[in-house]
Amino acid sequence: MLKHHKYDRLEKIIGEEQLNNLSKKTVLVLGCGGVGGYSIEALSRSNIGTLILVDFDKIEESNINRQIIALDSTIGLLKTDAFEARIKDINKEIRVIKISEFIDDKNIDLLFQEPIDYLIDACDTMLTKKLIIKECIKRNIPFISSMGTGNKFDPSKLEIIDIKKTINDPLARMIRKFMKDEKINKRVMVLSSTELPVKTHDRTPGSTAFVPSSAGLLIASYVVRKLLEKEL
Repeated sequence: MLKHHKYDRLEKIIGEEQLNNLSKKTVLVLGCGGVGGYSIEALSRSNIGTLILVDFDKIEESNINRQIIALDSTIGLLKTDAFEARIKDINKEIRVIKISEFIDDKNIDLLFQEPIDYLIDACDTMLTKKLIIKECIKRNIPFISSMGTGNKFDPSKLEIIDIKKTINDPLARMIRKFMKDEKINKRVMVLSSTELPVKTHDRTPGSTAFVPSSAGLLIASYVVRKLLEKEL
């Protein structure tokens, strides 16, 4: 009888050597909500060896419609703690590092205590997004940043693209201006949607179960493919 393992079906596609290479990689996910949470889920199921989870928030009832970690049974838990338990339930061999703090210019060095192969920015704070772009470029760390998924309804309009080519994304527009003001000419890859945001007349954006999740999975796929490219 053939011996199967957790990543057997992935190994059929990428091969044993590349599967083992993924187990040596470290990915940092900043923001463990709707987008980041599905990235974490997919990375955990792709044999990534070390996951650094960064989020200061606790799970709330309003998260349940779109965040994979949000359940009636997890309300009130730190997202990083809930995800650590979930990841270990998927694969206890995965090394999980938790940073349960809000990241700003005073403590951003916390993110870079360990060598990072890829950084996923899935946070929703403009200041932090700007800091991540500058720091990753300065430190030569590969990264991808999620733009706005709020008030979007059609996941088929999501794409991974150079930020200079984004359209219909208010968050991306602000980041483009920041990069222009800071004279940042590097290529910055982002997850963005070409869909016009739905007007809700509410400062708190609306969200669905399918747009943030699709965004997170697209990002995870992109990162895993980039990590595998490095080994070819």
